[in-house]
Amino acid sequence: MKLALAQLNPLVGDLVGNAKRIKTACLQKNCLNADLVLTPELSLWGYPPRDLLLNPQLIDMQEKLLTELSNTLLNQCPKLKVLVGIAEPTQDLKIPKLFNSIALVESTGWKVIARKRLLPSYDVFDEKRYFRSGKASGFLKIRIKKKVWNLGITICEDLWVEEEIQGHQLSGPDPIAELIPNNIDLLINLSASPFSHSKENLRQQIATKAAKRLNCQVVYLNQVGGNDELVFDGSSFIINKHAEVAIKLPSCKEMVTSWDIKSKPRQEIIPSFNQQEQLFKVLTLGVHDYAIKCGFNNALIGLSGGIDSALVAIIAAAALGAQNVTAVLMPSPWSSQGSITDALALTNRIGITTHTIPITTLMQGFDSALAVALGTLPEGVTAENLQSRIRGTILMALANQQRKLLLSTGNKSELAVGYCTLYGDMNGGLSVIGDLYKTHVFELCEWLDSQRALICRNMMGLPEHGALIGRAIREKPPSAELRPGQLDRDSLPDYSVLDPILKALIEDRHHSESLIKNGQDPLLVNKVVQMIRKGEFKRRQAPPMLKVSHQAFGSGWRLPIAAK
Repeated sequence: MKLALAQLNPLVGDLVGNAKRIKTACLQKNCLNADLVLTPELSLWGYPPRDLLLNPQLIDMQEKLLTELSNTLLNQCPKLKVLVGIAEPTQDLKIPKLFNSIALVESTGWKVIARKRLLPSYDVFDEKRYFRSGKASGFLKIRIKKKVWNLGITICEDLWVEEEIQGHQLSGPDPIAELIPNNIDLLINLSASPFSHSKENLRQQIATKAAKRLNCQVVYLNQVGGNDELVFDGSSFIINKHAEVAIKLPSCKEMVTSWDIKSKPRQEIIPSFNQQEQLFKVLTLGVHDYAIKCGFNNALIGLSGGIDSALVAIIAAAALGAQNVTAVLMPSPWSSQGSITDALALTNRIGITTHTIPITTLMQGFDSALAVALGTLPEGVTAENLQSRIRGTILMALANQQRKLLLSTGNKSELAVGYCTLYGDMNGGLSVIGDLYKTHVFELCEWLDSQRALICRNMMGLPEHGALIGRAIREKPPSAELRPGQLDRDSLPDYSVLDPILKALIEDRHHSESLIKNGQDPLLVNKVVQMIRKGEFKRRQAPPMLKVSHQAFGSGWRLPIAAK
């Protein structure tokens, strides 16, 4: 049996466009000789479709598109069969009214062959809002080339049943165990699994365990592309019954490839990514797809001369092309000449357009306007935040007038402790590095400037030679430069001390008492806890941020604002 793996990048809700994408995949040369084309979970809708699933017109359109796909197969490749991810309506009026299903489409028509059983409702997932759980594991007997094949069909979470590997397990059935009596020849898992650190390796471990339990090969096909805050890395693969990787598709790339299950193990033409390279590619894909899918071709960035905005500028240049990125410098009386020089040097290295708009006069105007009402000139945090809000207003005006996507440049450490300004530096349509701690920003920038990044830089259209960020930016003490001589460490612990505490509290969900028992400074831990709590109202108003960790400040972070 020859399979075609279609690692697709859908546009959420664009059923017509996604159906065309599936048809195009089926008609590719390397698919025409295949027997079965695989597409990801909810491939007709894109994942996650969220409340678009409640639109009855889209549900009705789905049936028409599946019939059209069947007719395409009849007219152009009648022997080809396709597995398509759909939202299947139920036959009653109870809520939820849908199943997360897989349809087998062939020249004679289409039918549902599998329904998702384990519905995730944790972190960014909310499938129980829309779907019912299937009652049995997907099993398909299919005749191909005079042989009857027993295929197990699972959908994403249905494969994740190994508590000792993944550290947790959804309450419910074990779809893999239920397939054992069927003596299946091949297990197919069609997924829409977003990227997070170390997840690619975890997927392979889970699939390998399934291969051993079922004594068969396992096909893991994943969606690729950025959809809002989520980035799906693809990274599809096949595990043979000997627990070897038989084929591995590239990360962060839409592609279709064919595979005969009797072939010897091979990998697609891709180098092994290191962690920093994978992270950079995911962030770049996230920015590219968010911009293009939202109708933007150009990005705008406020460039300060600091490391955060420098990194975002490089990611934007890699995602959209340097010619489509504009940086704005907005120096105040407190901006150091070094920061201005460093920012301009960066833009020259990567070739992006730059505008300089000094804000001293605007600051004086705000001071004069507020002095009467305040009875004094703005001072302290009020004066500092005014600078940030002046800059934010300038950037939003330029973004509105020029139809550009404003990219926010704040990092996770700042967002966690509230070291950011609403309607100022938090302005933007997308937060690019809002899920990277400051120490991770430094690590990624160090990698970008190293010899290890040269091949990746070439592939991404960035300058191949010399530093991108530059030592001057990488080594300067972090500072918002909102008052004379200001440094981040005046208000915050060193990031090498702060970030491990933040990760323990945010991602590992440790209680402050456990951190103190393990030797952390009680005063520091309690201060950080309070800063996280007090910053919640800011995070609720932050732009969508690309998720790359196990716990990001986004749709998967649901703490109340008014709480103790």
